[in-house]
Amino acid sequence: MSTLTPAPETAAAKRVLPPKPMAAAIVALSFTLLLYLVELVDVILPGDLDQGGIHSRVLSGLDGVLFAPVLHAGWSHLFANTVPVLVFSFLAMAAGIGRFALVTAIIWVVSGLGVWLLGPSDGVTVGASGLAFGWLAYLLVRGLFNRAAGQILVAVVLLGVWSGMLAGLLPGNPGVSWQGHLFGALAGVLAAWLTTRRSRKAAPAPAGNLEG
Repeated sequence: MSTLTPAPETAAAKRVLPPKPMAAAIVALSFTLLLYLVELVDVILPGDLDQGGIHSRVLSGLDGVLFAPVLHAGWSHLFANTVPVLVFSFLAMAAGIGRFALVTAIIWVVSGLGVWLLGPSDGVTVGASGLAFGWLAYLLVRGLFNRAAGQILVAVVLLGVWSGMLAGLLPGNPGVSWQGHLFGALAGVLAAWLTTRRSRKAAPAPAGNLEG
């Protein structure tokens, strides 16, 4: 008979929900609370923290790639990002917090660099929407790369609920960084591909047939 036992890494990659939902919920809530704390500090302090965002094609503004996702242009901007950040980050922890950290790092850097390269030169770009688009794209395509029916079903549901977000990938809405959205989404696809490839490399070759 043949023995085909999935490797733990491969099985984890195909999960739909986080293995430790409470821990994942705490991480998602903690990050969201950090966004609110930063915005509160920005309101209280006399300075303008948003100036620490991304100044496109300005070398001194390159460090904004690190800070822009935690800064927002007012409470309404933050409110608009809150639910997507909570839901997408929670679901993106299905393969564990370590995998989530790697996926988030890829999205964070790639989306920020995309804005720095192609964003408007007459303003500062801030906001977690690049992360939200990246996590959404990651969730939409990971099931295809993993060949996981459950993840594909989740992707269909997410697409049905948040399909309106996809319009943000295109230019046309003044004051909205479609560059951050687009590069965030591209980074999410890249992260899904890279992490799936990593899982397959970690999986042992199927055992041969054993005569019984």
